[in-house]
Amino acid sequence: MYEIIAEISRWAIPLTLLLVPLVAMLRGVSVFETFVEGAAEGFTTAVKTIPYLVAMLVAISIFRASGAMEVLVHALSPILDPLGFPPEVLPHAVMRPLSGGAALGIATDLIATHGPDSFIGRLVSTMQGSTDTTFYVLTLYFGSVGITRYRYAIISGLAADLTSLVASVFIVNQLFR
Repeated sequence: MYEIIAEISRWAIPLTLLLVPLVAMLRGVSVFETFVEGAAEGFTTAVKTIPYLVAMLVAISIFRASGAMEVLVHALSPILDPLGFPPEVLPHAVMRPLSGGAALGIATDLIATHGPDSFIGRLVSTMQGSTDTTFYVLTLYFGSVGITRYRYAIISGLAADLTSLVASVFIVNQLFR
């Protein structure tokens, strides 16, 4: 059974990349022109997102460079330890809704320091895979298309991030402690 799944996985993307243009051609769609139009729209969207991306990255850099992250970790350590949440993982939990790249960098450092099979390594890996970059999505994508009223999207996104964080801590504590 494993061999069948492995073989399907190996051929899924190449077959999709072959079949989609083939079906489009059979339906009379001019594949190349449609691809070029989509690429042009993608480029326009990318150019629109640059100011939002720069603003967000500067804000994240200021937050980290100012020492605010360390102050937050130190202040919350007494509360988090009894909950089974190692304080070393808090910078990742704070950065994940802001920036996937920064969170991945923190996760990489934690895994390099503590090991991939350590409790902290497993916890940060679970958190990295189960949470999203809420503010990145809101800033970049909502800003690039002109959405200015996204209060409920922030609340929903952060609630999902918090739920994923609590679930990650609970599940990793149950499975690996």
